[in-house]
Amino acid sequence: MDKLRRVLFWVVVGLTAVFLLLPTLIIVPMSFTTTSTLEFPPIGFTFEWYGKVIGASDWQGALINSLVVAFAAAILATVIGTAAALALHTYRFPGKTLVMGLLLSPMVTPVIVLAVGMYMVFSGWGLVATRLGLVLAHTVLAIPFVVVSVLASSRMVNPSLALASLGLGASRWFTFRRVTLPLIMPGVLSGAVFAFITSWDEVVIALFLADVRTRTVPIMIWNQVRTNLDPATAAVAAILIVLSALGVLLSYKFREARS
Repeated sequence: MDKLRRVLFWVVVGLTAVFLLLPTLIIVPMSFTTTSTLEFPPIGFTFEWYGKVIGASDWQGALINSLVVAFAAAILATVIGTAAALALHTYRFPGKTLVMGLLLSPMVTPVIVLAVGMYMVFSGWGLVATRLGLVLAHTVLAIPFVVVSVLASSRMVNPSLALASLGLGASRWFTFRRVTLPLIMPGVLSGAVFAFITSWDEVVIALFLADVRTRTVPIMIWNQVRTNLDPATAAVAAILIVLSALGVLLSYKFREARS
């Protein structure tokens, strides 16, 4: 009976995975078609559409914007999220639960609500249609992932190690750099990867805050889907899928190192 339950469990898991992943994976072979329209199964095999994406100035500009914004947002979110996670883990203070809820609220708040709110606030600050505005907005979205990841790592660290360092005369900054940070580094790196992926794939807030000069790759894909859907769009989508998959694998490796 237990064996039958295990078999049924893995059958359900496998069917669910196929249902979720198959529509996404179909995009990859469609990006190699030799026709000018999206077809499945694809006809022929060519890298022409990847060359078109790489050589097009509008795609190049969008790629640069996406990379700059994603790296900047990941760095900011990692610094802020790590500091917040360590504070939540180390100290007890009034309103700690409220602070935790506020830090994690972007994970459960509808993105369209965040987009409208950020647009109203950022327009008053002159941050709409700027890279800085996109970086700050994506940082807000990415911070919860860093907080959760670093908190998980911090709970696996023996607090007596830091206390021993302080007791031996080391400063708090030295203790953080040489003791605490190396121990929680897998969680920090994992959170940074998820922060990068969050910014890299985000489109709703970018639609509100970006213009032609600051549009990102997801915005370009959105525009292509609405106006001129061709295999070049599938090529970009395939690149995004590969990068996201590599990010998830990196995060998994970091979590393995932590455990």
